Amino acid sequence: MEPSEASGQRDTQALLSTTQEMELRRRDYHVERPLLNQKQLEELGRWSSVTGTHQWRTWLQCSHARARALLLQYLPVLAWLPRYPVRDWLLGDLLSGLSVAIMQLPQGLAYALLAGLPPVFGLYSSFYPVFIYFLFGTSRHISVGTFAVMSVMVGSVTESLAPDEDFLQDLNSTVNETARDAARVQLASALSVLVGLFQVGLGLVHFGFVVTYLSEPLVHGYTTAASVQVFISQLKYVFGLQLSSRSGPLSIIYTLLEVCWKLPQSVVGTMVTALVAGVVLVVVKLLNDKLQQHLPLPIPGELLTLIGATGISYGVGLKHRFGVDVVGDIPAGLLPPVAPNSQLFAKLVGNAFAIAVVGFAIAISLGKIFALRHGYRVDSNQELVALGLSNLIGGVFQCFPVSCSMSRSLVQESTGGNTQVAGAVSSLFILIIIVKLGELFQDLPKAVLAAAIIVNLKGMLMQFTDICSLWKANRMDLLIWLVTFVATILLNLDLGLAAAVAFSLLLVVFRTQLPHYSILGQVPDTDIYRDVAEYSEAREVPGVKVFRSSATVYFANAELYSDTLKQKCGIDVDRLISRKKKLLKKKELKLKRLLKEEKLQRQAGPLEVCLAPQVSAGKELEDTAASGQEDAKAPDGSTLKALGLPQPDFHSLVLDLGALSFVDTVCLKSLKNIFRDFREIEVEVYMAACHTPVVTQLEAGHFFDASITKQHLFASVHDAVVFALQHPRSGPVSPVSVTQL
Repeated sequence: MEPSEASGQRDTQALLSTTQEMELRRRDYHVERPLLNQKQLEELGRWSSVTGTHQWRTWLQCSHARARALLLQYLPVLAWLPRYPVRDWLLGDLLSGLSVAIMQLPQGLAYALLAGLPPVFGLYSSFYPVFIYFLFGTSRHISVGTFAVMSVMVGSVTESLAPDEDFLQDLNSTVNETARDAARVQLASALSVLVGLFQVGLGLVHFGFVVTYLSEPLVHGYTTAASVQVFISQLKYVFGLQLSSRSGPLSIIYTLLEVCWKLPQSVVGTMVTALVAGVVLVVVKLLNDKLQQHLPLPIPGELLTLIGATGISYGVGLKHRFGVDVVGDIPAGLLPPVAPNSQLFAKLVGNAFAIAVVGFAIAISLGKIFALRHGYRVDSNQELVALGLSNLIGGVFQCFPVSCSMSRSLVQESTGGNTQVAGAVSSLFILIIIVKLGELFQDLPKAVLAAAIIVNLKGMLMQFTDICSLWKANRMDLLIWLVTFVATILLNLDLGLAAAVAFSLLLVVFRTQLPHYSILGQVPDTDIYRDVAEYSEAREVPGVKVFRSSATVYFANAELYSDTLKQKCGIDVDRLISRKKKLLKKKELKLKRLLKEEKLQRQAGPLEVCLAPQVSAGKELEDTAASGQEDAKAPDGSTLKALGLPQPDFHSLVLDLGALSFVDTVCLKSLKNIFRDFREIEVEVYMAACHTPVVTQLEAGHFFDASITKQHLFASVHDAVVFALQHPRSGPVSPVSVTQL
């Protein structure tokens, strides 16, 4: 053996022996400390209540540093743009912005149809909001602009408040499209302003946490149902049908039935155009997936399809020869700002709030995904403000409400986008199209736009696979997904969202109403207490019951907590108290009757004939009265044992309140009733493991008094159990059991 190998083995043995020695020391290590109730813990730790800070005072402070901090907080572009690394990031942002703009153009035109508006307003909504978000947003990678779910929500509003039937011309019963489009544009712009006001207001009051009420299964179920609605709404463009406008509950069902009913009236040229465009788009997407690693930029399938379809439509004359509906007039240039019609706000307020919440939920969800992936932070409240300003200012320029698109955001990230400079580049490219190139797409068939929308729904429709994964992972989340999907399909997007949120919150309440209740036992040779039904080695401490709930106790489950506690203890507490009260009352009535008979006999006077019986009777009455008075005074006179009632097999009850997160008035009353009822059956009650905020709330609710003090509240369950064994309410306890603990 080489010397180096021998020395290596010695070093290894030495290291192993040191490790084993340290392990043995760890095993022998133990802590001995005195038992601590809440009062002793506060004295030892010098507890004092936290003084409330007045946040409004800091808001009103004025200084140069605070003004600068507020400016950088609400205008983040001033913070990151001066430090922008031009050499490293500019080329990637330029290529990314160009790629996103290529997608933004066809999607803007297509999603405007979803909103029930002329296609050019989709271009406006792809320019103004995107540039505003560049200034105020905190996410570097999301692509703000038109989005299918938002567009179909807007479309349900515009088609319900400005249906085709309101614009029929008397002569030939045709729709006055100019007047209808003007009315719908006014509705959409007013809706965008109202959505922006909601989002800005919620952001300024730091209400960004509202998105936490929209769980991931709820959002997935909602967007899946919205994608189904988008798909059905585009069938009229695919088949070239004229359908009546519908809104409200079951509208999507009626629309689907009407499509099926009118299928014989389909325009063959429109169907062929949609089919060819759909096949081309699918093939290009498959090529992009196959050649993703070899292509610097994905093939712009939508843009190439739009250009090709427009050229074919213009050259062949699809509108005049085959009856294919086309986009029509696209005015060049930008429109001047227009003040929204405030009289429409009352009609739009409910839909505006739903759209504001959904748009923010989608944006912040994607923003946080990219932020975690690239290691930066997204401010949810500032995101609300940025998205709100995008919609607010966009509404003034006749845009409809927007959010962010998952497909464009993925393209922006994958093509090298690093900041929102990519968004600014894409908005400037859209501006060039609006000013100079928009009129070139006047002959674009609407069926091509419908095909582009349907093909882009693949990602959201793939969320149906969530059903299988949630079935295996969490049935409650699956229930939320299914209820959200069905409610959104049947009740439409706004009522469906409200129903889904209400069901989700009710399910949370229901789950807290049925927590897991358990009797705890001590794990041998430890101070750890676990459910005796789950841990076979856990043993209940003789004479002590330890009860735990897995959820906080509040008004919805306080009664169930008390009932389950009495049931788990194995004794009918209420019946035992009732029997005790009846026996005490009977004993008291008997005492009163005997005293009354004695008084009557004394008033009758002594008779020599029956002197002896009277003396003996009087003596018996005196003995009974004396014993009754002693029973009333002595503590053992009304005990269960003295009354001949069964005694519980435990003398102390420990409530493990570690799961309590807050305390309401019903919880306070329930805990006081537990103390009262168990003391009636000669069981002392202790509480353990309360958090400091809960203790503060107990004090504020005047829970502690002369009968219930902080000495009944212990720092841990083990402390409470040991104290209960050392101070039993009735009967001695062997000190061996305490020592073993």
